[in-house]
Amino acid sequence: MASSLTKDSASTTGSEKTFFGHPRGLATLFMTEMWERFSYYGMRALLPLYLIAPNGLDMNPGTATAIYSVYLSLVYLLAMPGGWFGDRVWGPRKTVAIAGATIMLGHLVLALPSEGTFFAGLGLVAIGSGLLKSNISTMVGHLYDGPDDPRRDGGFTIFYMGINLGAFAAPLVIGTIGENVDWHLGFALAALGMGLGVAQFLLGTRHLNERSLIVPKPLSADERASTLRKAMIWMGVAAVFYIGTVVTGVYTLNWLLVPITIAGLVIPVLVLTRIKRDKELSDTEQKKMSGYIWFFVAAAIFWMIYDQGGSTLAIFADSSAENSVLGWDFPVSWYQSVNPVLIMALAPVFAAFWMALNRRGKEPSTIVKFSSGLVLVGASFFLFLLPLTIAGDGHKAAAMWLVAIYFVQTVAELTLSPVGLSVTTKMAPAKYASQMMGVWFLAVTAGDCTTGLLSIAGVELNGTGVVALQAALAVAAGVAIFMYRGKVKTLMGDVR
Repeated sequence: MASSLTKDSASTTGSEKTFFGHPRGLATLFMTEMWERFSYYGMRALLPLYLIAPNGLDMNPGTATAIYSVYLSLVYLLAMPGGWFGDRVWGPRKTVAIAGATIMLGHLVLALPSEGTFFAGLGLVAIGSGLLKSNISTMVGHLYDGPDDPRRDGGFTIFYMGINLGAFAAPLVIGTIGENVDWHLGFALAALGMGLGVAQFLLGTRHLNERSLIVPKPLSADERASTLRKAMIWMGVAAVFYIGTVVTGVYTLNWLLVPITIAGLVIPVLVLTRIKRDKELSDTEQKKMSGYIWFFVAAAIFWMIYDQGGSTLAIFADSSAENSVLGWDFPVSWYQSVNPVLIMALAPVFAAFWMALNRRGKEPSTIVKFSSGLVLVGASFFLFLLPLTIAGDGHKAAAMWLVAIYFVQTVAELTLSPVGLSVTTKMAPAKYASQMMGVWFLAVTAGDCTTGLLSIAGVELNGTGVVALQAALAVAAGVAIFMYRGKVKTLMGDVR
C-alpha cells in the first residue's frame, strides 16, 4: 500500500526512494495515521447515532452526549500516559504497534451485539488512541535531521493530510454501512481499517529511523517495580469498588461516567498547578506559564463547543434536520466529513493568507488569532440558534444550516488550533518541553468533560438557552483575551 505512494527522486543519498521528496518512512507513518483516523472518525461518526437509535442502545440524547464526550476526553487524557509509555517503557515504535493492535481489538469488540462488550470496546479504542497519538508524531520528527531540517515542516504537513483524508473518507464509508446496513458491521469496518494500518506499519518499519526503537529514558528496575505495584493497587481498588456496586445493585452508568468527567477536570488543574509551582522555573518561565493559563482556559471553552459538532449537532440533525440536498437523501454521519474536507481546502488558503500579511508586516499576533477563533466558535453556536428555532416551530431545518455551522467552526479551528499548538511549544518551560503538548491535549479533555458533566446533570444541550449561553461564553472569552492582550503579551515575554 504505502509503496504505491512513493516515487523516485533525488535525495541526500542520490538514488534512495523518497515519499514526495521526504524520507521513505513518512509513507509508512502517513498510511498508518490515515487508517487509524479512518477507523477512529468512522466509529466516532456512528457513536452518538447508535447510542440513541431504537435498533441501537436506545438511550436518551443526554446520556448519549455524555458518553460521547467522556470517550473523547479519555482519548486526549490518555495521550499523556501514552507518551510516557513511549519515553519510559516501550519506545515509540513498539508503542505504536501495540496501540494499533489495541484499537483494532477495540473495534472488533464494538462489533459484537452486546451492551456490556460495547463499553469495553470503547475503552480499548480510547487506550489505543492515547498510546498512538503522541508517539507517531514523535516518529515523524525522527525522520529528519533535527529541527533545522528544511523538509521537517513540509513532512508534518503531508502527515497531517493523512489525518484529514482518513477523517473525510470514514463517515462516507463506515457511516453509510453502519446507518443503512448494520451498526455492528460499521464498527467491523473500522476494525478492518485499523488492521490494514497495523499491517502496513509492520511491513514498513524497516524504513523508519532507528531512533524510534530506542526507549529514551527507560525505567530502572526499582522504578518499574514501583510503577507496576502502584498500578496493580489502583486497579485492584477500582475492581473491588465496581464489583461492590454491581453486587449491591446500586450500579448505574453514572458510576462510571461521573468519576471520569471529574478526573478530566481535576487532572488538568493539578498538572498546571504542579508546573506553575515548580521552584526550578525561572521568573521568565513562571510568567510565561501564567500567560499560558489564559490560553489554556480559553482553549477548553473552544473545544467544549467545537467537539459538540459530533454529538449535539449530530443528534439534532438526526431528529430535526432535512438531511437531503436537491431531493437526494444522505446519512446523518456524512456531516462529519464536512470539517475534514474544509480543512483540506482552506488550510493552504490560510497559510498563504498569513504569509501575505506577514510580508506586509500586518500578520495578526498570536493573541488576536486566538481571540478571533473563540469569537468565531461562539458565532457558530449563535448561528445554531436559527435551525433550532426552525425545528422548534415544527419544521425540519435545511441541511445547509448545519453545513454553515461546520464551516464557521472550521474557520475558527484554523484560526485557533495551529496557534495553540505553536504557543504551547514556544511558552513551554525547558524542563517540561516534551510534556507540554500533552498539557495542550488536556485543554480538549477539560472542554469535553465539561460537556459530559452538563449532560449527566440533565442539561439539554440542544436547548436554545443553553446554546446561546455557550455561544456568549466563547465570545466573552475571546473579547476578554483581546481586551487584556497587553497584560497577556507582557506575560508571554519574547513569544509573539
